Amino acid sequence: MRAFEYARPTTAEEAVRLVAERPDAGFIAGGTDLLNLMKDGARTHDRVVDINALPLADVVETDGLIRIGALARMRDVAEHPAVQRALPVVSQALLASASPQVRNMAAVGGNVLQRTRCGYFRDTGSPCNKRVPGSGCPALDGQNRAHAILGGSDHCIAVHPSDLAVALLAVDATVLTQGPTGPRRIPMGEFHLVPGVTPDRENALAHGELIVGIEVPVTPMAATSGYLKLRDRATFEFAVVAVAAALDMRGNTVRDVRLTFGGVATKPWRSPDAEAALRGNPLTGATIAAAGRALVRGAVTREQNAFKADLVQRAVDGHLRELGGVQ
Repeated sequence: MRAFEYARPTTAEEAVRLVAERPDAGFIAGGTDLLNLMKDGARTHDRVVDINALPLADVVETDGLIRIGALARMRDVAEHPAVQRALPVVSQALLASASPQVRNMAAVGGNVLQRTRCGYFRDTGSPCNKRVPGSGCPALDGQNRAHAILGGSDHCIAVHPSDLAVALLAVDATVLTQGPTGPRRIPMGEFHLVPGVTPDRENALAHGELIVGIEVPVTPMAATSGYLKLRDRATFEFAVVAVAAALDMRGNTVRDVRLTFGGVATKPWRSPDAEAALRGNPLTGATIAAAGRALVRGAVTREQNAFKADLVQRAVDGHLRELGGVQ
């Protein structure tokens, strides 16, 4: 890890200025992701701006919304009564993330900003287009069991690791930011970017722009939601496949639905085609199977990760049957 300057501002405006004025500056909150990347040499900063003194850790429910401060810790959000009642998918996703020790420390703003990465990204002896643009992507023909089957490109097929981001996408969350040009509201579906030809750019934030909170509408659909995570071990492990679902039912008919996915795509992935297979139809084994087929219709698989196309369909089937009470 190279030497860096450290600053601890007391206002969001000061924090934004301190990062914006240095091209290699960055924010730090819990540090559970950033510090490891800096130690590995996969990420470097000449100035680290500690935002923990900012008043951004509250979880507040008001006027049909739940606002989660960017510095709220994962455990506190997961165990908050309003989140458990109105946004069960968010609570479940957080409790399925990392380990108890990390959840006690990690902030939700940093969690949604986790770098989309694989082993080649962290190995500074290997080329990686995320770390060194234009150097290549060894995962395309190398070790790719954990990699994406959706949203990839010839430049990157790394999977986005955040469980929380997948859950927030399923409940129509909005990311609130403060930047050099003022505040912004970014819908969760527009926040993360597919790699395309610029895999080093993973989200819609400008340099110096700070996440200050996340806003989620309280709806009947969000209240009937859940998160399923399949992984290689029970804790401290990224998803092999994850499914977040939110259902608005009228009797046995699906009035509205959100289906989002982790472990299979280069960003938190929403499938309008899978949702369309369910919306307006009875929730049955046949319509659930149609949704699964629609999800993977455009999947690009490789030798080691082809199993994910079948596994994610099985996960959709089991998760929707349980959530919707289908036998």
